Amino acid sequence: KRDIPVANFVMHEIHCSRNIEVCRYCGESIPKSEMKNHIESEHVQVTCKCQMKIEKNLLKDHEASACPLRPALCQYCDIQLAFNKLQDHEAYCGARTERCGGCGRNIMVKDLKEHPQVCG
Repeated sequence: KRDIPVANFVMHEIHCSRNIEVCRYCGESIPKSEMKNHIESEHVQVTCKCQMKIEKNLLKDHEASACPLRPALCQYCDIQLAFNKLQDHEAYCGARTERCGGCGRNIMVKDLKEHPQVCG
């Protein structure tokens, strides 16, 4: 999978066919002596805390961006909770009210950012 000078090509090809194997899962060139370890460390199926089965090498990305149980912060109170609970929590949390120091009205937390523009 690399450019090889013509003068070395035959020797290189012999060396590769004896010592290198292409991983059937990711297509990477791996030394034959390390293939078993590569498959066990990179491609073994693991179970995420959300019960999804996924290749070990993809688990970190899944946990960071796709797992429904990944940590997420509420935009209104900064409490950390599971991502799959965030929408319900923010609907409740954003509907709380706080008194505006300027006009004295009770304003929903979700509207506090825009309120100064209309505050009398």
